[in-house]
Amino acid sequence: MVLGIVCEYNPFHNGHLHLLREARAAAGEDAAVLCVMSGDFVQRGEAAVYGKFARAEAACRCGADLVVELPLPWCLSSAEGFARGAVGLLGALGADRLCFGSESGALAPLESLAELAADEDFLEAVKARLRAEPALSFAAARQAEAGLRLGDAAALLSGANDILAVEYLKAIRTLKLGLEPFAVPRRGAGHDAPEGEDGFLSASALRARLTRGESLGEAVPEAARAVYARERSAGRELSSPDALETALLARLRMLGEADFLALPDAADGLGRRLYRAVREQGSLEAIWEAARTKRYPLARARRLCLCAALGVRSGMAEGVPPYARVLAANAQGCALLRRAADAAAVPLLTKPAAVRTLGGEAEALFTLGADARDFYVLGFKGGENRRPGEDWRRGPFLLEND
Repeated sequence: MVLGIVCEYNPFHNGHLHLLREARAAAGEDAAVLCVMSGDFVQRGEAAVYGKFARAEAACRCGADLVVELPLPWCLSSAEGFARGAVGLLGALGADRLCFGSESGALAPLESLAELAADEDFLEAVKARLRAEPALSFAAARQAEAGLRLGDAAALLSGANDILAVEYLKAIRTLKLGLEPFAVPRRGAGHDAPEGEDGFLSASALRARLTRGESLGEAVPEAARAVYARERSAGRELSSPDALETALLARLRMLGEADFLALPDAADGLGRRLYRAVREQGSLEAIWEAARTKRYPLARARRLCLCAALGVRSGMAEGVPPYARVLAANAQGCALLRRAADAAAVPLLTKPAAVRTLGGEAEALFTLGADARDFYVLGFKGGENRRPGEDWRRGPFLLEND
């Protein structure tokens, strides 16, 4: 059995290890774990604290068998686009079961919410509510409408993991995939909470530790901690929130209004407000605050700034990614790759240059991600770490050869 996990691992911590172990225990220890992981930029609209190659290696050292990259436009998409791209890749690569964390751990109401979220009449009702109450956010309008139809189950739409779970389940439904869902109740700290039981801190809390110059401590498995310590020592840790701020501001100020109007999810004047904010404000935080409204959360403004700077435009995250780039694998992951080579619905890339044989959309998408990697490494310390072109040179980390 192949267990699929959608992840960012920013950074990998004990809660992630718990999910991986619970999923494998339920399926049998011989099950393979396939992870679709965000690259150097993550869905909350930030640069990852460690690069994609280091995070994939850490995951592989902690029990993941195969880690493939979710391409950039889906990483910086809404929860719906993020889930569709990642779940679609899992389905294309032959995963049998989708395993995810959940605040509630209640699969039946999550399934009901996913069915509702995919219903066109429900979406029209949400839009009507938004027109009637302009100050209402989409999330609040959706939860209110769901409450009218499903009662108490709508409360699940207030949990960050449950919200993503609904999108995962909706993606299975709309893409007509045979993935079996498996929910693991979340333990320890909440999504953005500082502390939790059993040493389970949230990724947000761990990033805050790094920003303060503290160590990750025992909240991170030893194997992952060693990878991250190596990266920090080498100057390849983006623990400061402003590590890329100057580069981002420089790039944003060179763009015209048309570039902002072409951004994903830039409707209702958001693209125009973002363009004006870039022309008027002196920091990224000030730009985000000037562009956001009660309807659109701060994370959306952050994502759009990254999309603008990195060249992600509307329509790029439609459907399912056209290839799967392998970042890391162990012996079982390599065996899975061999089995999937002919059966996978999308090409598997283990050698970056092979994308040139695919051409068209796939090559353009890979090039976009490679350029984003070149941008990301500007936050590293030391000239050698900042060399461009790494995405075109670097193959996957193989644990069996380490």
